[in-house]
Amino acid sequence: MNKTLTLLGLLSREPSYGYDLKHSYDRYFGAQKPLAFGQVYSTLARMIRDELIKALGEETGGGPDRKKYEITPAGRGRVRHWLFTPDVPSETLQSELFAKTVVALLIDDDAEQLLDVQRGKHMARMRELTRLKRDADLLQVLMCDHGLFHIEADLRWIDLTSARLTQLKMELQSA
Repeated sequence: MNKTLTLLGLLSREPSYGYDLKHSYDRYFGAQKPLAFGQVYSTLARMIRDELIKALGEETGGGPDRKKYEITPAGRGRVRHWLFTPDVPSETLQSELFAKTVVALLIDDDAEQLLDVQRGKHMARMRELTRLKRDADLLQVLMCDHGLFHIEADLRWIDLTSARLTQLKMELQSA
């Protein structure tokens, strides 16, 4: 996930402070990995440099001075371009698991065991995500479903590859 464009998208709703942006990000996207304050402020500084946002001024209060930020027309254009540019699924078609499987076969190691270990890890993650869905709000449920559907696809690939390991090994060793 592109954190810069995500923060810019959140800022396009209304002018906001860095502190509030960090909490909005964490609420929607940071359930398992909250954003660090330092990353928020360094991202805001880059967006000012790139003229995607501007600082509206500082407010003094009981704590440190706070800067409010507003998105620029160039920033709105960047968000709109990001929103409507489709993601390329599996752009390289080469995952870490794919590479491990091929290397295991090339060095005559146990690729079936490798796939079994990965299958077990995926099943454990599916159980974890299913537990997270219980009593969760719709945002959390959809996030877990996204992960579950990707894991299901990986499991189908693991099963298909397991059934073809002998054939794949012969092809790799004859090349």
